[in-house]
Amino acid sequence: MIDAPSVRVGPQAAMLNLSDFRTRVAISRKIYVISLMTDLSTHLIRIARPSDLDAVSAVLAASYSNLLTARYDREILNRALPFMTSANPALLRSGTYYVAEIGQGNLVGCGGWTAGRPGSGEIIEGEAHIRHFATHPEWIGRGVGSSLLARCFSDARTLGIRKLHCFSTLNAERFYQASGFETIGPIDVSMGRSLTFPSVLMSRDLA
Repeated sequence: MIDAPSVRVGPQAAMLNLSDFRTRVAISRKIYVISLMTDLSTHLIRIARPSDLDAVSAVLAASYSNLLTARYDREILNRALPFMTSANPALLRSGTYYVAEIGQGNLVGCGGWTAGRPGSGEIIEGEAHIRHFATHPEWIGRGVGSSLLARCFSDARTLGIRKLHCFSTLNAERFYQASGFETIGPIDVSMGRSLTFPSVLMSRDLA
């Protein structure tokens, strides 16, 4: 799931460049080597912390740079990835953003939800939005994304949320459909003044 980065456009967004993105990819590879050495086959879902900033950015970089190439033009990705792979500090402080961990500080997935709509911050009572989901490519198909979504569903229900919305990448549409989301239609997510990213608007009722 992509996250509308308009809340970060400005000086911070201007600092994002291809070099930053490549650094995140390099970090993600080191994290995965460490994870292999731990010989752990299960993962733990916990609430993210501000100190997870670099590790979450590394997971986002590894996931999006590898998995999105199947459905997106390389030129669009080269422009969008520096925005998409930067962890959002506000999400890490929210208490409703989570990480999948296989060892102390070794992250293989991330994602969460907020009451505010990505980009605008608009709040509608009883509704919420899935935010910035990603799974490390080496952990796809091992239940990481489903575990993160299950935690979102449980906590959102507890706090009175009755409906969830999602800006899905083209790749992730089937994943969200398998988790009960319905496709509403295509949507272009704004990433700065001159870039929009083709996505899919999806929704799911929480019983």
